[in-house]
Amino acid sequence: MKNLLLNNWNVMRFIRLAIALFLFSQAYVTKNWIFVGIGSFFLIQVIFNFGCGPNGCAVPNNKYSKR
Repeated sequence: MKNLLLNNWNVMRFIRLAIALFLFSQAYVTKNWIFVGIGSFFLIQVIFNFGCGPNGCAVPNNKYSKR
């Protein structure tokens, strides 16, 4: 777990962290608690390094693959 949190930090991971912190602060200031749920989504992406890879979020098409 420590390795997952401390390694492979890139620009997109920092952007997700900034969005999560912004949403948490907005939830506190505006008392609009739906922002906590959306911020938690971004925070989970930061912690576990989820998200779209370099190929985007597309599903591979294996219909015409060679055998």
